Amino acid sequence: MRHYDGRDRLGTHGSSLGGRVARTSNLRPLRALWFGATLNALTIGLLLTVSMAAFEALAVATILPETVREIGGLALYGWAFTGFMLANLVGIPLAGEAADRRGPALPFIVGVLAFAGGLAIAGFANSMEVLVAGRVLQGGGAAALWSVAYVAVARAYPAAEQPRMLALLASAWVLPGLFGPALAAGVARQLGWRFVFLGLAPVTLFAGAIALRGLRGLGPAPEQQGAPRSTRVRDASLLAFGVALMLLGSRNEQRLAAVGFAFVGAATALYALLRLLPPGTLRARAGLPAAIAVLALMNFAFFAVEAFLPLALIDVRGASMPWVAAALTAGTLAWTAGSWIQARAAARTSRRRLLGSGLLLLFAGVAGATAILSPALPAAASVLAWAFAGLGIGIAYQTATLAILEAAPAGREGEVSATMQIANALAIALGTGLGGDLVARVAQGGRSPALGIGLVNLAGLIACALALLAVRGVPEPKRTRPSSS
Repeated sequence: MRHYDGRDRLGTHGSSLGGRVARTSNLRPLRALWFGATLNALTIGLLLTVSMAAFEALAVATILPETVREIGGLALYGWAFTGFMLANLVGIPLAGEAADRRGPALPFIVGVLAFAGGLAIAGFANSMEVLVAGRVLQGGGAAALWSVAYVAVARAYPAAEQPRMLALLASAWVLPGLFGPALAAGVARQLGWRFVFLGLAPVTLFAGAIALRGLRGLGPAPEQQGAPRSTRVRDASLLAFGVALMLLGSRNEQRLAAVGFAFVGAATALYALLRLLPPGTLRARAGLPAAIAVLALMNFAFFAVEAFLPLALIDVRGASMPWVAAALTAGTLAWTAGSWIQARAAARTSRRRLLGSGLLLLFAGVAGATAILSPALPAAASVLAWAFAGLGIGIAYQTATLAILEAAPAGREGEVSATMQIANALAIALGTGLGGDLVARVAQGGRSPALGIGLVNLAGLIACALALLAVRGVPEPKRTRPSSS
């Protein structure tokens, strides 16, 4: 997941570590060697840290059905993802603001400790409530890690090196996508699911210690000293609180209390959301609002369905964990392939056509994930279905992101990027939270979990259809007349 990226500050900090490294030709060889080693340590540490976060995200989805079998708590299955994303929602602006005002080292240390501590709590959990608490702590830590990673790219690297570093951070998902689900499945089968969490904790601390060497040289952003505090952290906290209250209220057995909690939570969340999103986003008004709405809807569809795909394969179809790993790996690799297809086709294909093509592929993948709930289709078909979904969102996600960044007002690219990530986190939290509630209610009624998962997938299909309708409002790229020279 990509968070705060500081695009409005790329290359602007002449006193940063990157500026000093770029001028090492005027320094004594020993000093130049020290700065170069520091930057290399920062690069290696950031890549390792991001890779650990990526591996954890894929591993949890793989092993969670086995976890529920051992400690129970199917009713909280969705909250293992929702809690993570709600903490992420608050952590995105909080870590970004802290990095601007105090420098990135402090929020990075807090993020690493929170992420590793959450892994340890989840690994030793004896109930689903404790595991969800660990996931909440992980979500806050992961938000800080991603935020600091992008701030570090903006301040520590020379302008010529920044695009390559951003590409490396994106590529940090490739190896976890290739081997993460299968490795998690193997560890869970041989040693138990707890070792998946516990094994990642010391590696995360080690990677963080390497990156911290380079981050110590980066101070606060000069333009933030004395600047008024943003209300974004407060609004994001209100949004997370409102969504949590709404989801928890829906689970209350007393109807009057459930309605009351849901109403107060929805009103609080809506108030905060209207302050965070550009006006017109909820009705997909043409321009930037439509692009953000399309991106949020596709994230809702993809991640809500993916969260319950392992449960569908293991509990409904009786498939083994390697099939779960294969389906998740196929989706991750296809997402990467879709991103490259988008990059090659963007110059010669209409943006709306690319978005429409990607969303249709995503719709087909979600429909395929729904079809495997029936015993008439082999469980192995989930690999192909989720490859379609990954390919579709890979094409559509990057296309919508480019539309959002291009439509951002000049000088507010960082703010719009953070808003985009908040919308994404909210969509994922709602998809997994409401999906978990549906699956739990169906299971409590004594019916097959296939019905609850099918309803989640239906919500994903509806989200895809709404995104397709909103595509018409997404702006096309600005074409410039070629120069006569």
